Amino acid sequence: MLAPVFHRWELSLSRKDRNRTVRPFEWGIEFLQNGISNSGLRTADCGLNDGNPQSEIRNPKSYLIDYARRAVRESDAYHSYAPVKDYRLEGSHLTFSSPLQTANPRNNIVHGHYFPAQSDGRAVLVLPQWNAGGKGHIALARLLSLFGLSTLRLSMPYHDLRMPEELIRADYMLSPNLGRTLQAVRQAVMDCRAALDWLQSEGYSRLGILGTSLGSCIALITMVHDPRLRASVQNHISPYFADVVWTGISTRHVRAGLEGHVTLEDLREIWMPISPKAYLKRLVETEKKSLLVHARYDHSFLPDLSREVLQEYRDLDLPHSTLELRCGHYTSGKFPFNIILGWAVCHYLRRNL
Repeated sequence: MLAPVFHRWELSLSRKDRNRTVRPFEWGIEFLQNGISNSGLRTADCGLNDGNPQSEIRNPKSYLIDYARRAVRESDAYHSYAPVKDYRLEGSHLTFSSPLQTANPRNNIVHGHYFPAQSDGRAVLVLPQWNAGGKGHIALARLLSLFGLSTLRLSMPYHDLRMPEELIRADYMLSPNLGRTLQAVRQAVMDCRAALDWLQSEGYSRLGILGTSLGSCIALITMVHDPRLRASVQNHISPYFADVVWTGISTRHVRAGLEGHVTLEDLREIWMPISPKAYLKRLVETEKKSLLVHARYDHSFLPDLSREVLQEYRDLDLPHSTLELRCGHYTSGKFPFNIILGWAVCHYLRRNL
């Protein structure tokens, strides 16, 4: 009975953004060489004319699939990073150089907003959703600090102050450019780990991470690869990055640029390094805890995808709690669902850090 109501509401909210652009499909292999050369991944021919990544590539799809498999297989190396040395805190505004430098100077400076509290060594890294503005999740970060948890709200690659001048949306974070999307999510994970270094240097030892939508995916990958994280909140969940893009109403314009060039099955393989499915088994016996939030009428992260994640957590016997919101994706940010979600998130992290 409520499903049609939320479907109409979600569609209406999704259509408020009238600046979505269907960008051209690109393999984006030029964005991957940084990842291969700096991560210790082995170089293979992968369809290259002479084994040199700068050479003309005969089969870009095969190259990307092979790259993705190696990235997952050697994910500790893939997500490793050089320590950052230029942290600067002015008031509540933290900046530092991203460990993964790109061709966009503005994107190479990470911005965070810091909200300290009397937290007994507890701190939470907060990652907002795709296309969040500079104020996105600031209220949530402040609420966490009222619950006795210091927070650092981080801007993701190509967002708000990191957005290149030619953009009005964070299209370089997620687009039909396959390689740039891989690079952007990998950069986000590195930025998170560098931010955790700073929190640790400030005396915090009981660390958690909270991510919403795209931020949820980044939070999971960061938690898997950083032993300092004890708990996470994953707000909207899917096993596959590709499936959300292919089936969700929020990414219809991205799918429009992909169709005719790549299948969903190929996209799953190519984007496996940025998919939670690739890493869930690594949480076994780590005792890391997760709150998994999903929405019953979500048309961006379809409920079947969320249920698949929940089932895998159960099958692997991973410590977790669940929260099903009786709303949709966009409406989870509307009253009263945002109040329910905010209280649950704060209560969970205060109890588990």
